[in-house]
Amino acid sequence: MKVTGLSAIDHAPQIVAEWLNDLEYRLDNKDRSHAYLLLRTTLHAIRDFLTTAEAADLGAQLPVLLRGIYYDGFVPSRQPAHPRNRDAFVGRVAEAFADRPLDDPEAEVAAVFDLLHERISEGEYRQVTQAMRHSLRSLLA
Repeated sequence: MKVTGLSAIDHAPQIVAEWLNDLEYRLDNKDRSHAYLLLRTTLHAIRDFLTTAEAADLGAQLPVLLRGIYYDGFVPSRQPAHPRNRDAFVGRVAEAFADRPLDDPEAEVAAVFDLLHERISEGEYRQVTQAMRHSLRSLLA
C-alpha cells in the first residue's frame, strides 16, 4: 500500500511486523503486545547501557520505525546507566511487566538479543556485545 510514495516510510510498519512476528516465534507465540513491550523495553535498556556514541551506532542499524521507538525518551546526558550489571539490565526490562510478570526474564531478554544478532550487521552486534559488561554477555549468545 502506497501512502507517501516513499518506500522507507510505506514499508516501515511491515518491517516492524516482521520483527515482532520473529520475536513472537522466539517467545513461543506470546501475544503481539507482549512482544512489542519486550522489544521496546529491551531496546531502551540496551541504549541506556551504551555510551551515547555506541547508542547512536546501534540506532543507525535499526529500521526507520524501530529507530523512532529506540530513541523515544532518550536523554544522552544520562549515558551510560549505572549500575550496568546483569541484574540491573534484566530488572529494567522486568519492571515494564509489573502487571504480568515475565516467566523467565533472562530468556526473554536473550530472545531480543538473538533477534538483534540476526537483523543487524555482525560488526555492529559485536560492538554492542563488547560494550556490555562481562556479566551481561551470557545473555548475548
